[in-house]
Amino acid sequence: MATEFKLKDLSSIDLKNGQKQEVEVEGIEGGKVVLVKIDNEVHALNANCTHYGAPLVKGVVTGDGRLTCPWHGACFSIKTGDVEDAPALDPLHKFDVISKDGGVYIKGQEKQIKDGRRFLSIKAKASGNEKVVIVGRGSGALGAMEALRAGGFQGSITTIAQEDYQPIDRTKLSKALLTDLSKVAWRSPDFYKEGDIEMVTDTVTSVDFDGKKVKTQGGKEHPYTKLILATGGLAKYLPIEGLKGDLENVFLLRQLSDTQAIMNAAGSEGGKKVVVIGSSFIGMEVANNLASQKHDVSCIGMESMPLEHIMGTEVGKIFKALLEKNGVKFFLGANVDKGTASSGNKIGKVHLKDGTTLEADLVIEGVGIRPSTDYVKDSKSVKLNDKDGSIMVDESFAVQGLQDVWAIGDIATYPYHGPGGNGSPIRIEHWNVAQNMGRSVARSINRPGSKPKAFIPIFWSAVGSQLRYCGNTAGGYDDVIINGETDVSEGKQSWVAYYAKGDEVVAVASMMKDPYMVQCAELMRRGKMPKKSEIQKGVDVLEISVPAGTKI
Repeated sequence: MATEFKLKDLSSIDLKNGQKQEVEVEGIEGGKVVLVKIDNEVHALNANCTHYGAPLVKGVVTGDGRLTCPWHGACFSIKTGDVEDAPALDPLHKFDVISKDGGVYIKGQEKQIKDGRRFLSIKAKASGNEKVVIVGRGSGALGAMEALRAGGFQGSITTIAQEDYQPIDRTKLSKALLTDLSKVAWRSPDFYKEGDIEMVTDTVTSVDFDGKKVKTQGGKEHPYTKLILATGGLAKYLPIEGLKGDLENVFLLRQLSDTQAIMNAAGSEGGKKVVVIGSSFIGMEVANNLASQKHDVSCIGMESMPLEHIMGTEVGKIFKALLEKNGVKFFLGANVDKGTASSGNKIGKVHLKDGTTLEADLVIEGVGIRPSTDYVKDSKSVKLNDKDGSIMVDESFAVQGLQDVWAIGDIATYPYHGPGGNGSPIRIEHWNVAQNMGRSVARSINRPGSKPKAFIPIFWSAVGSQLRYCGNTAGGYDDVIINGETDVSEGKQSWVAYYAKGDEVVAVASMMKDPYMVQCAELMRRGKMPKKSEIQKGVDVLEISVPAGTKI
């Protein structure tokens, strides 16, 4: 039953449109709400993001009623508390606001305030003739299956994947090297059982698009009326002697079983000699994590600086300094020659082509992935990208030339309309992108004819300090403007980097400068992002209304 709760030290609400305020709730230990005013109306919501708990009072408010988390871009409807964009799964509670007797009150239940979230319910009993089959169980599949049920889909839902567990937060595998399923799973198995979502553990070998059947290695056929392909990427070994899976203690990192194998080999006492091959995001996150556990970590990269191709040399220097401060040793501009065994069939050394030899108790390779599309490569119905074997899709993520078939996540090359995109085909390997694609496809199924909602790619990484990133540099950039402190030795890495192609800012990265990244993502989404020349003149993006039409 709803009860009125007084807001602490608040006699009236003095907010302008677009403003927000975090307030404690009297009588509830730790109870807080965030007040947000839009369209001359004040709304009260749970105070923290349901993804990783970021304070929403530090987020971004838009004139069309969105409240965006300052850390990872999760977005909520201010008027309903519903999730608008990934990576949050659970919505927020919405509370009535009442001003009376010289105070301000909210109306709701104590448990709703304490929980800090409105636990999503997808309870259903499948009925009717509609059959959605989802191939894969990663971020895109997660977004699709939950948004389907939350949006009212009553047909059957089946997901088929090699993993024998429910969807997990894969980002925690490289960032934290977690090995316990209960600590990385988003939901319990019962959650999906209540939603009547069937989870099949098997390998899809082919799809009969004419007969609308998915075939598996186990000999089963799964008929569908709607098909979502979300098989993600396959991590690659280097095709080099001793490092192509032919020696023990050489690992890839993609699944929970990979982190379990890595931590089993590394142990919990520290002191192991670890060689990480690859200085991109996966390699850097793993290297940083294992160094924190007191292992002797060496990181090999072909570029002159870590993440140089994506983030640029100057930002790469910051990452390198942060990890070196944590004990990681770098071998950059390097090419690997081979791996050799120490005793038996276990890796013992990694040899570089310049003659350098690195001792290794274990090796982790983070040298990229390839789209997992082998099961459709022989199909004449699917157009694959000649460059990488990904699947070509349209703005709605529908597979070109097929009816009621979509491809999302790492396997999908789609027309990108963000800054610097102009509809050019692109493939982006980001957790948020895949989940937002899945949510978009679910919306298309639940509301036929609806257009996909625009979103800007958002990414984050644990590279010595928390990196936030939005936009896309795959289409190229020719200048980077860095504002802020970058001296890692003094612990002052608080900066924003603007990536420009010509005069257009195509991507933004930040450290310790929230909410700059999400503010820029919203400006990009609305075509309001300042030009490079404006940034150079000192324009502060936080001082720009999102959008300009918000009435103050």
